[in-house]
Amino acid sequence: MAKLPQILDQFGRPVQRAELKREISAPTFGGVRSPLGGYPSQGLDPVRLANILRAADIGDPVRYLELAEEIEEKDLHYLGVLGTRKRSISQIEITVEPGGDTQFDLDAAKAVEDWLKRDELRDEVFDILDAVGKGYSHTEIIWDTSMGDWVPERLEWRDPRWFRFDRVDHRTPVRLNDQGQEEPYPGFKYIFANMKAKSGLPIRSGLARAAVWAFMFKKFTERDWAIFTQTYGQPLRVGKYGTGASERDRDTLFAAVANIAGDCAAIIPREMEIEFVESANVGSSTDHYERRADWYDKQISKAVLGQTSTTDAQVGGLGSGKEHREVQEDIEKADCSQLQAILNRWLIRPWHALQYGENAPPAPRLKIGRPEEEDLKAFTEAVGPLIDRGLEVDAAQVYSRFGLSKPAAGAQVLRPMGGSAPPAGVVIDPTMQASLTKRFLASIKRPLGSTAGTVALNAEEHSAALSGPLGDAADRLANEASGPTLAMLEQIEAMLETSTSLAEFRERLLAGFPDLDDAALRDVIAAALTAAHAGGRAALEEDSG
Repeated sequence: MAKLPQILDQFGRPVQRAELKREISAPTFGGVRSPLGGYPSQGLDPVRLANILRAADIGDPVRYLELAEEIEEKDLHYLGVLGTRKRSISQIEITVEPGGDTQFDLDAAKAVEDWLKRDELRDEVFDILDAVGKGYSHTEIIWDTSMGDWVPERLEWRDPRWFRFDRVDHRTPVRLNDQGQEEPYPGFKYIFANMKAKSGLPIRSGLARAAVWAFMFKKFTERDWAIFTQTYGQPLRVGKYGTGASERDRDTLFAAVANIAGDCAAIIPREMEIEFVESANVGSSTDHYERRADWYDKQISKAVLGQTSTTDAQVGGLGSGKEHREVQEDIEKADCSQLQAILNRWLIRPWHALQYGENAPPAPRLKIGRPEEEDLKAFTEAVGPLIDRGLEVDAAQVYSRFGLSKPAAGAQVLRPMGGSAPPAGVVIDPTMQASLTKRFLASIKRPLGSTAGTVALNAEEHSAALSGPLGDAADRLANEASGPTLAMLEQIEAMLETSTSLAEFRERLLAGFPDLDDAALRDVIAAALTAAHAGGRAALEEDSG
């Protein structure tokens, strides 16, 4: 069996095909790749948060990654805006651009297009976009080689806690093996996505790095708000007992006071009473907690979406509406560009190299982005007058721009209303109209000097008075002028074919007449007049002896 050629991965290392055919990063029970994580947000304070972030910077990101996942679970606003940003990208259509124009390039692109039609692709892209929050993500490529071809069977999201970064540059990813030791990142086996919210190391480039501070202070506010509400939002329960009450009586009264909020009923001795005392300043002392929590939500919206209008309904004011949507579109385009580069580098190019070899033609490229909206009104206003002046435009291009199909034979075709429309009650037979148009075009195309049928007077044979050299000159002028004349008639024919009525044809003819190319005809006529003048002088001199 012939030895397969060696392929180098993204890091310049030889690809181990045997390693690619098995799943190497699945979760393990009781091993280093446990799917269960901790909850570092419990008891979180500024000192502990600073220690978690500092540990991530020096190579221990476990607590930071667990915290980044926790804030998605515990902060509903952060979950909403982050999910909006990820879903807006994962739902955008992905197209394929062939690497060249050959049949091989087209077939390779077609294979990628067929693979992109998988129903699971949207969820897989959503998982890859976990890098938007944490700064990076790892996705294992499960290759299928059952039919002799290399095809990605599925893309499995892997917990980023099971990976690290190189201890020197803190940028190159490495993986943890079954013994928890760091080993090189296998090429062509993973998709490493680094979605940068800011420049810097991957561990510090995610949105969660900034969101954890807002999350912590917001939780402080919510805790204070809950304590205040619990203290002053409910009536204070006071039980009074007489001086002669026994210990048992006091215990009974305390149990009633403690349980009355839940039970709403209690049995106490007749001599005892319970008084409810309400706070007089509750209404004026609670709104600042809500304003502070909302302020943190707005900061998170700005960080994740670049604006607040889609999350906090504020109508009017500067920088709202259209401007906010433009900011969001800029972020969406940047995310699409990053994701496109990631998939092309870590998935499409390795797939192409494994399937066709390292020396194969360039691999196809994925293109991710919304189609640019075109101002069709401006296009019509710009091209319409040029067509009226004789500009030749392919009708298929106009149909495609407007999303229209070419009318089929016998279909009812809409015509412009107004002066060019036929009079009311007049029905034009399309077959008769086509026949008349064909006969008219045939008549204007008939060569000069033709005797078939009825011809124009200037196309008849020259009379006896023009016999001799003058008649020969007239015949030669007619023959040599036929070419330029037909060229002009072709321009007129194009105006006629695109006109819906004779009135419209008249306007186009008058507008386009100064631009008709008559230079060749003028040259022929000038040469004929010069020759006639010279011939006349020669004949005069010959007659005079």
